[in-house]
Amino acid sequence: MYKYFKYQKLSESNSPVKQAVAVFAKFLFFLAVPFAFSSRGFAAKKVVVFAVMAVFLTGCFRGQPKKQPPIHPIPDMDTQPRYTAQGASQFFPDSMAMRPPVYGTVARGHLNADDEFYRGRAANGNLVQHNPLKVDMQVLERGQKEFNIYCSPCHSKVGDGRGIMVQYNYVPPASFHDERLLNVSDGHIFDVITNGIRNMPSYAHQIPPEDRWAIVAYVRALQRSQNASLSDVPQDMQDKLK
Repeated sequence: MYKYFKYQKLSESNSPVKQAVAVFAKFLFFLAVPFAFSSRGFAAKKVVVFAVMAVFLTGCFRGQPKKQPPIHPIPDMDTQPRYTAQGASQFFPDSMAMRPPVYGTVARGHLNADDEFYRGRAANGNLVQHNPLKVDMQVLERGQKEFNIYCSPCHSKVGDGRGIMVQYNYVPPASFHDERLLNVSDGHIFDVITNGIRNMPSYAHQIPPEDRWAIVAYVRALQRSQNASLSDVPQDMQDKLK
């Protein structure tokens, strides 16, 4: 607010006409004040009133469009030298004003130091065997939702590799129920979602790590559902199946 009034006040004197009116009005005001307390008070008072009105009239010029920039005697760091985006610089050897981050720079909140969770690998660099998430119904439901969005078009909703994309001559993916994929680690499935494999692209940008692990949990649930035995059914429900 202070800066606004400072700009407005200083910009009043940009026009010579406005400056002359303001100076004349103030001259009348200060000239007439002493006469207001003299014996010829009535006449002097009229002059004072006229001068005061003239002073106030100069305020009508405030906020009007001006061709000249406002007077700015105190910069207050409002205007500083700067580079524009994609601009050139004579300071750096490569002449680029925009500088890349220093090697190894990590954005705040994105350290991702937990290799098991963010990359699916143990301290020795090998893929982890088990899902680091605590698997419950909420995780499975989240995994089912993400699986149906990103995975089912190729793998189908039951994971047999007969999704709708196969009908459009897309290369059929492997079935999750093949013996090879039944025996891979949870870290392997997470790594494939993260980095892709063969014709499958990476989904690291579309699916955050927690949802990738939820998909891994749901894939394991699909595998159990298609290869379950009677012992996998809760005891209180086994009699109903018989």
